[in-house]
Amino acid sequence: MTRLTSPSTRRLLKGAALLAVATACAGAFAQAPWPSKPIRIVVPYGAGSSPDIITRIVADKISPRLGQPVIVENRPGAGGNNGTSYVSKAAGDGYTYLISTNGPLVYNTQIYSKLGYDPFTELRPVVLAGGQANVCAVRADSGITTLRGLVDAMKKEPGKFNFSSTGVGSLSQLGVELLKVKTDTYAVHIPYASSPLAIAAILQGDVQFACVPAVAVMPQVKAGKLRALSVSTAKRSELTPEIPTMKEAGLPEIENLAWMAIMAPASTPNEIVQRMNQEINAALALPDVKTKLHTMYMEPIGGSEQDLHKFMQQELKVMTPVIKRTGVRID
Repeated sequence: MTRLTSPSTRRLLKGAALLAVATACAGAFAQAPWPSKPIRIVVPYGAGSSPDIITRIVADKISPRLGQPVIVENRPGAGGNNGTSYVSKAAGDGYTYLISTNGPLVYNTQIYSKLGYDPFTELRPVVLAGGQANVCAVRADSGITTLRGLVDAMKKEPGKFNFSSTGVGSLSQLGVELLKVKTDTYAVHIPYASSPLAIAAILQGDVQFACVPAVAVMPQVKAGKLRALSVSTAKRSELTPEIPTMKEAGLPEIENLAWMAIMAPASTPNEIVQRMNQEINAALALPDVKTKLHTMYMEPIGGSEQDLHKFMQQELKVMTPVIKRTGVRID
């Protein structure tokens, strides 16, 4: 005789079956291949900035290879600190990244007493995307034709010279501060909100020189309004081969680069960071990507996560004493 299962037993069996199905579904969901939804790259500056431009160019190339949209999200404010801080606190699930620059990723750790994030512990390197040389320039009618001539003039009349920059703690300030250290010269820093405004200050005679990204300088050089004295890189740029390096100009070897690095929240898994590194490197190597960047006087760089980590550590080592010498401190 067949024995009927009691109602309580049937409920237990039904519950066990549902649990088994739920567990299987949860396991399948947990093991869903990455990426399974859109990826965000946060730019802590406005649309049209150099980090924004390079990110949009790269995003268009890696999106088809990843099989998901790569969304560029602008979160400007506080000189790049706001967006950088936002990503440092984001989930490390592989769907949020950051492209940031010298200041928020290195210099500001020495400038701000309360930065609100630590780029060396709350973020992890993905790849050094690109960079651009700063070009030191004066008005074409200034009578100064070389960087050595500018240094000699600053030594002769130490109270006469001002220089403009794109802000307190920016590379366009600190690069000149490094030049001053190396040449034992003096000039007053006048910060502006952007490269175009820093260039306008030279043209108007409010300052005597600036060392700012080439994309801001070269149109005025080609128009005959500014004279380019040197590039800030160790070697001449292929994009401005006619402009000498600081060492070629007869000064101590000085090297600095306006760079842009892609970072991820620190808890992002290794395998995901490695995949993003590979895809971005592949995009940076494409001829049409190089051409687009070159029109903006930007050079693609690329490399490993470890390369970027070492690069940032070296930047910190070189620029920390320069920052301390300036006395720049923001509470």
